[in-house]
Amino acid sequence: MRYYSLNNHDIKVSFKEAAITGIARDKGLYFPESIPQLEKEFIAKIENYSNTEIALKAIMPFVGDEIPQHELKRIVEETLSFDFPLVEVEKDVYSLELFHGPTMAFKDVGARFMSRVLNYFTKGENRKITILVATSGDTGGAVASGFLGVEGIDVVILYPSGKVSPVQEMQLTALGQNITALEVSGTFDDCQDMVKRAFLDEELKDMSLTSANSINIARWLPQMFYYFFAYKELKTKGNPIVISVPSGNFGNICAGMMAKKIGLPIAHFIASTNANDTVPRFMQTQQYTPQKTIETLSNAMDVSNPSNFVRILELFGDSLKDELTSYSFTDAQTLETLKKLYTDNNYLADPHGAIGYLGLKKFMQDNPGYTGVFLETAHPVKFPDSIEKTLGITIPVPEQIKSVMKGEKKTIRISDYNGLKEILKK
Repeated sequence: MRYYSLNNHDIKVSFKEAAITGIARDKGLYFPESIPQLEKEFIAKIENYSNTEIALKAIMPFVGDEIPQHELKRIVEETLSFDFPLVEVEKDVYSLELFHGPTMAFKDVGARFMSRVLNYFTKGENRKITILVATSGDTGGAVASGFLGVEGIDVVILYPSGKVSPVQEMQLTALGQNITALEVSGTFDDCQDMVKRAFLDEELKDMSLTSANSINIARWLPQMFYYFFAYKELKTKGNPIVISVPSGNFGNICAGMMAKKIGLPIAHFIASTNANDTVPRFMQTQQYTPQKTIETLSNAMDVSNPSNFVRILELFGDSLKDELTSYSFTDAQTLETLKKLYTDNNYLADPHGAIGYLGLKKFMQDNPGYTGVFLETAHPVKFPDSIEKTLGITIPVPEQIKSVMKGEKKTIRISDYNGLKEILKK
């Protein structure tokens, strides 16, 4: 499989080069040159396959022969070393819980897959790769955990000061070793802009820089796996399946829509956002006009210019309105839904999952006859301030969170791109 830049289709690279460089030299995101198609018989009998077999089948065409099948199987097995339970919240509404990994966030899958892919590609090579990543919440912790101690790879994580939860902050600042955390005066979009600028900086061109945000294909594509697992569990229900994804940088929902494009029969997708409503407005007006980022309770979705939306446009073009619905919700609606889910359904959600639920219910109210899934993307313990105050409860702290909270926060504060550049050049 070859990958082209969305800015210039003449720029084409291998899976390996796309994974190692992260972004094309013209600042374009990489996109597969062709869309593979899964056999209909595989989908028809998907319940007979293990999660590892399903994931391997989905990802193999995108990797091609660049990683031997037995090595790719090992990578997938190590990536999927935890559960992905589907919990019935109410009739025809299910939560797909993606927070049972080491950092208790859905990004564990992409980060673990990517770290093992890069480790395979760089083994025996006399060069060091620097992973440069911006995080609005859970990406940083997942990447830090996934790459911790990986030989030949340094990780530099930028995060907006005061705009991630205490648990999220400790997960990316307390590990040490090959992980460096940069605390940025600004928003997530400021962090992301610095990362993109570094990739284009001529003075840094001799460094092997890559990104572990979902702009990187090795982080983006494995997120397809969740959607196959949900379909496998719900196939026997007989109804068409609609999935609501709490969306910030739109990598997760873009992976789900790629899963559909290669043959997974998901009927429709809902991009549920917080007050950062660039995509809901686009779906109404066809005008893409990002505005200033708004801080919300669902901080991992505080993104006003989602990088991956351009990939969604590439996937579906003019037919996008048939595939995607997008809604925006307020913090007040989020808190109200957290309370409703806990009181009426005995289900403890986090703010991002609550927004996913809101989008799903809004769609299903207008479009009956579906089985609905919303993605629960992070463990509620990561957001104690809003949840515990709203519900009047104390959330039990899981062991993997307890251990990281005992660590020592170590960060370097920066305020602009020059601060990042100085650190990278050291």
